[in-house]
Amino acid sequence: MKILFIGARLFDDVALYTKKISIKSIISESNAQSPNLKLADSNFIVSRGMDEPMKIAIQEEVDAVVPLIGIDGPLIEVAFMKKKLEEDYGIPVVASPVSAAKTCADKFKTKEFFVKNNIKTPEYFKITKNDHENIKQKIKYNEPMVLKQIEGQGGSGIKIISSINDIERYFHEFENGVAEKFIEGPEISIEVLRWKGKTVPLVPVYKGKTTFECIHPLKKIKKAPLNIKDINNEENNLKIQEIAVDIAEKLGLEGTADIDIIFNKETKENNVIEINARPSGTRYITGAATGVNIMHELIDMASGKWNALKLRNKIKNYSAIEIPVGSYPSNKNNYKFREFSNKNSWIIHGPKNYERITIRGETMAKAVKISEDLKILK
Repeated sequence: MKILFIGARLFDDVALYTKKISIKSIISESNAQSPNLKLADSNFIVSRGMDEPMKIAIQEEVDAVVPLIGIDGPLIEVAFMKKKLEEDYGIPVVASPVSAAKTCADKFKTKEFFVKNNIKTPEYFKITKNDHENIKQKIKYNEPMVLKQIEGQGGSGIKIISSINDIERYFHEFENGVAEKFIEGPEISIEVLRWKGKTVPLVPVYKGKTTFECIHPLKKIKKAPLNIKDINNEENNLKIQEIAVDIAEKLGLEGTADIDIIFNKETKENNVIEINARPSGTRYITGAATGVNIMHELIDMASGKWNALKLRNKIKNYSAIEIPVGSYPSNKNNYKFREFSNKNSWIIHGPKNYERITIRGETMAKAVKISEDLKILK
């Protein structure tokens, strides 16, 4: 079987798996200096966009396409390519379709989707530079607001404001955006897999508490499964999984998606804030806690081997911690060491100076003990 992978940056997460199951791998990549190019059987350097990768898929007569794209920008183009390749050439593309991609890429459309489908989300409204009286009224009543750009990710363009001056400073930089009520509480992510109408939610992951400083989740310690003080966590985690399935099915997501949630500590409600229809930064800790390698699941979807029932039955219940370490002295940060060796083990990943260590333990106590032995958590 032959699969085209679009993008080399995440290919090190699947390189060994493609060899293991005898997949012939082809990469299309716009960066000729990508260190992962040589991990594939062959590669093509292309211009940005999906026109050239689509031509390669057709010319090379691949059996499927798996976009390994961890950013939002190209996802609508990927969706249009998916439509063309699947309808005209019968080549499956493991990514979400056009309507879902458009909804996820636009934060205002995402909010409209939540409201239309009765999915709890923080109060919001559109804002423009010349008309932001709504925000001024709310600030007047001491209601901090989160300002976001309609498109964007990774915390770019996000500000939490609590004064009129904050509003003015925001509009020195941006023309418009979305204003959302600030909620104090734990940040949560849940990844969901969906293919051919079958949906499997994975474990809710704790990503730290919301802060006025807008600290990116990559800089925080993550834990799984989610454990919030003073609530029934088993019941709440099931609710979050149900929310993830509901969103995936109503939106028609395909492949993998990451759903971001804030738990309101006052009302004890889960508020959904975003949907990212692509591989997530929580995939390592999700894999540590569940035994499910999300990137491998995408390949199984492409190869026709994916079985939702079998996947549900193989999900494990480990404990996991992920800790930012900056630079950690280790020779394990490469594609040869992307798998957890046993029930109590760890991996290291991420670019230089931004490395993270993800730990799996049979219990949280054992995971913490490993972190102490590694001298990364006191």
